[in-house]
Amino acid sequence: METKDLDQTELVNQITDVIVKEGMVDRDKVTLDATIESLNLKSIDIVMILTAIEEKFDVYIPMDGPFHDAKDVKSLIDAIAAYIIKEKG
Repeated sequence: METKDLDQTELVNQITDVIVKEGMVDRDKVTLDATIESLNLKSIDIVMILTAIEEKFDVYIPMDGPFHDAKDVKSLIDAIAAYIIKEKG
């Protein structure tokens, strides 16, 4: 477990860091309103991101979760953050 008491901003920043690294996208492009399509993230990229999130936060994130419906970065981060908060809360 990396952190226990993350505030929301720090959590968003850490998830964004993982999206940038695992999705191999420019950090300047990873804004909350950026679409998954505009970042050219494929299904395999999302799986890599979720796997890295699991390792980083020591949580289980089901691959069949609400991530498939995420159309933008905010939705993706919200879905991931909900699992982290649920597991750590």
